[in-house]
Amino acid sequence: MANSIDPMPRTALRRLFDQAFESGVASWFSLPGGAPLFLAGEAAEYLYLLRTGRLGAVRRDDDQESRFLGMIRPGEPAGEMALITGSAHTAEVVALRDSEVLALPRALFLKAAESEPALMGELARLSIGRARQTSTTSWLAEPSAFGFVGVARGVIVRPIVEAIARAIEVLGYGVAVVGTEALHQPTEWFSNLEHLHDFVLYAAESDEAAWRLLIGRQADRLFNIAAAAQAPAAEVDVGGALHAHGLVDLILLQQADCPSPQGSAKWVEALEPARLFQLRASNKSDIERLARVITGQAVGLVLSGGGARAYAHIGAVRALRARGVPIDFVAGVSMGAIIGAGVAMGWDDAELYGRIRKAFVDTSPLDDIALPFIAMTHGDKVRDRLAEHFGETQICDLWLPFFCISSNLTSGVYQLHKHGLVREALRASVSIPGVLPPVIAGNDVLVDGAVMKNFPADIMRDIQPGPIVGVDVSRGRSIEARDVRRPASIWRWLLSGEWRKGPPIISLLMRAATVTTGPDLAAAREATDVLVLPAIETIEIRDWKAIDAAAAKGEEATLTILDGLWAPVTALRRRPSLKESRREP
Repeated sequence: MANSIDPMPRTALRRLFDQAFESGVASWFSLPGGAPLFLAGEAAEYLYLLRTGRLGAVRRDDDQESRFLGMIRPGEPAGEMALITGSAHTAEVVALRDSEVLALPRALFLKAAESEPALMGELARLSIGRARQTSTTSWLAEPSAFGFVGVARGVIVRPIVEAIARAIEVLGYGVAVVGTEALHQPTEWFSNLEHLHDFVLYAAESDEAAWRLLIGRQADRLFNIAAAAQAPAAEVDVGGALHAHGLVDLILLQQADCPSPQGSAKWVEALEPARLFQLRASNKSDIERLARVITGQAVGLVLSGGGARAYAHIGAVRALRARGVPIDFVAGVSMGAIIGAGVAMGWDDAELYGRIRKAFVDTSPLDDIALPFIAMTHGDKVRDRLAEHFGETQICDLWLPFFCISSNLTSGVYQLHKHGLVREALRASVSIPGVLPPVIAGNDVLVDGAVMKNFPADIMRDIQPGPIVGVDVSRGRSIEARDVRRPASIWRWLLSGEWRKGPPIISLLMRAATVTTGPDLAAAREATDVLVLPAIETIEIRDWKAIDAAAAKGEEATLTILDGLWAPVTALRRRPSLKESRREP
């Protein structure tokens, strides 16, 4: 092994491996990026310690779909649970980049553990920590090396990466930008560089083939960079092993003056990125957003369903903007999805309020009453209003990464909408059973997302590791006997205009569809850093005129929460810099 700055912490486990290697009972080997260390089902014959590079743990379900569990960094073991229990490995561990690994036979480790109890203590703490984190944040170590690769001719990568680096430095981190000049450096050199900096950004132009390949074996996560105005080449290298594990994103360059992103669908189809980020290279806010994404300070906003009560989300968004809280990812369900999509479209406070008011307040969206063969309404008004305000916009052509949820009654699971037309995804997400007709997608029947998952903060957590702000308007006392009483006089009910809200059964159906289950609430609480629960119990779930009262409640509750936080929202999950970590107490 070559001499280098040692990035591995001095633990009992590390001391054991050092002694075992010096005495010749532990072996050292190099594992190239993409190669497996072990596969699920294999016997656990060795305990491994990563010396340099990165390993990734992956578990495959019955359909062979892979779930990336986490990342292993230098100084951390691999395969310890199976080794201790004497069982087969339950997950596959692969090299995400060129790595150096030490291997100690199981029998020798168990013998050493008998005389050194600290070894088992260290592994027990590590295993418990990984188990606790897997459900919400994955137990991966935070990525620190990012590759930026041009995949279209004419795209100049280095200036973009340097602008992102400057924005990262403003956030208080040390960062290095490295280009093709490092092509022939040994693996140790890259490890030393990452040991000295909080973040390392590797930049490769589209014609630097050898350097691009090397970056794919040295980075924790990869960003492909393309120009929206261009068409993808017939064959594009999307990122190898990193892409297979969902660790390759796409940055799509848009014209500085374009009113909305364009041309994203063809690139998404060609590259199949885990996430898509729109970038106007001269736009400071877009650069700052990418800096937050890289440093784990990007803010995800999750908005629940709740009928007319979801107007509270308008006030919540207004409060976040007033307090300078950035919104970098957006998700929503049912009415929360519609408001969230407006945020992702780039609507400011006035436009968001105005469009929602025009679509749902000026006239009722549920007064096209139908003979209820399938639903109480035809759903034509909702469909037409979504088309009016979202047009032919694709989800991938939104300014912010966005997803919404519907419930697939055919498969019995929730449906995640990350692609396709915004209006079609929203129409599915708001299709409350019995109130609006379901959406038919092929052979699947899709209804309101709140039926199966009304507050998808846990899904947002899987997409991005930064702080999550959740606004849940489905909590608390929501329906009372008076809300579902048969009108004393049908004629008086018609003449008063109350019929435009829909008959009382709509309140019952809407509330039944938006009751958040206990497990969902627990998962949402665990995944949410800032949970806002507006006091909207006095607002009837189908009172489409109550936009001002509900928005005020949402704004008030959000301001109260934000003003009581111990730190800015972006800092709630902030990782300390190397300088801060090494500072004497």
